[in-house]
Amino acid sequence: MMNTWGMTDVGLVRKDNQDAYAMTEHTASGHTICVVCDGMGGAAGGQLASRIAVETFTSELEKILSPDMQPEQLREASSYAASLANRAIREAAARAEEYLGMGTTLVSAVSYDGGAVITNVGDSRAYHIGEMGIVRVTKDHSLVESMVDRGDITAEEARRHPNRNLITRALGPDAVVQCDGYICPMTAGDFLLLCTDGMVETVTDQQMLFEIIHGGEPDTCLDRLLAIAKSQGAPDNVTAVLMRKL
Repeated sequence: MMNTWGMTDVGLVRKDNQDAYAMTEHTASGHTICVVCDGMGGAAGGQLASRIAVETFTSELEKILSPDMQPEQLREASSYAASLANRAIREAAARAEEYLGMGTTLVSAVSYDGGAVITNVGDSRAYHIGEMGIVRVTKDHSLVESMVDRGDITAEEARRHPNRNLITRALGPDAVVQCDGYICPMTAGDFLLLCTDGMVETVTDQQMLFEIIHGGEPDTCLDRLLAIAKSQGAPDNVTAVLMRKL
């Protein structure tokens, strides 16, 4: 079981919020489903793509979850639900010219007894926070992440790189989407943070760690992280879901 909290904010610069998120307790199976998406393709397209992704991913996953599913089965189920979300976005884009090319990132977590299964496409992230500190679970599908991998730039330089928002994978643009899946063991009291790049670019990993572990009660944590993002200008939408294992 998981406690969950969610937050989305337009930020201080953008006029529209193209992010979306959902948190669902699937009572029939006992799994908690959380998903965060960051849309792209213009204001209307980005909003539609992220909403379709959140709704389709969640509803399709709920159809196939069962109490006895093992982590590897949950990873396969999440990838399948993401592929159906990808198809739904493409079908919506084909129906209206203004939506052509729209897409969205996706990062999700589905709980199991020993932790959570993480799925991601794009540069929205999942972090595991516990007694050992903060660890990024996911890998960005982005131009700057590839540059870091090659040793061309450092991780700190990537945070300020002018092309940091160019992603190499997303739901929507391609007929076949490739997801990454991770099995993340957790112990009681551990946290998972799912967030869009609007938080990543304005709140450091150490600030996330401090606010989640030491900053105060979990139910106000996301408000505190949003305040930090806004103190740094919040040029993008900021969205996050926080999960705590019971």
